[in-house]
Amino acid sequence: MSPAARRRPFGVVTRGTTNPNRLRRVDNWIVATCADRLLAANDPLVVDLGYGATPVTAVELRARLAAGVRPDVRLVGLEIDAARVAAAAPAADPPGLTFARGGFELAGLRPVLVRAFNVLRQYDESEVAEAWRTMTAALAPGGVLVEGTCDELGRLASWLLIDAEGPRTLTLAAKLTTLGSPAELAERLPKALIHRNVPGEPVHALIRALDEAWQAAAPYATFGPRQRWLRAVTRLRETGWPILDNPTRWRQGELTLPWPIP
Repeated sequence: MSPAARRRPFGVVTRGTTNPNRLRRVDNWIVATCADRLLAANDPLVVDLGYGATPVTAVELRARLAAGVRPDVRLVGLEIDAARVAAAAPAADPPGLTFARGGFELAGLRPVLVRAFNVLRQYDESEVAEAWRTMTAALAPGGVLVEGTCDELGRLASWLLIDAEGPRTLTLAAKLTTLGSPAELAERLPKALIHRNVPGEPVHALIRALDEAWQAAAPYATFGPRQRWLRAVTRLRETGWPILDNPTRWRQGELTLPWPIP
């Protein structure tokens, strides 16, 4: 393959749906859990892949990283659609925030971190692994990919932390004040899992166990949805699920497990 061909954006144009604060849950998780990688980097470069019809979530990610990790972080928003890149230009604030055309090949950049949200959802499951390999091959040494999906308002979300060796963790997250049941998270699983939420699959067992723990924790609802979630996650861990992190993250409506799901 020629150098010119390798630079050609790899992927297809997404639907482009976006909203302010739609990705705040994953952004806050990135700030809390990936800060060390950015702090240690000589060039703290981050890519927001497939930011959508407007650049609002790219602007928000850069602001959160600059405030919460290091002010000199550089974020490049990549879109395959040249019209979206042009439309984002007024939001650019070089060198901290720029926009360019690119796809899974990451436009020749070598970022420490890539956020790719609601991008693979429209692909076939059979295409996911190749997309992961393409993106992680372009990362800086020790870099990571955060790939996942969420609903239109960002109330339900899930994502995978992926490095050069493959997925490392799965995180589920919800706005607890609007959560009726953890079973709702099944609709927003990453593409690699959403079609596997069937009996006999580990992710189906996880969602079912979490929902049962949530129902068992109903008496704690008197103290608010956060206390109910904390009790549900604690119960899940007590029954043998290898829940990672600690109550600080759980209080945010999150839970993280190692990959593969046991």
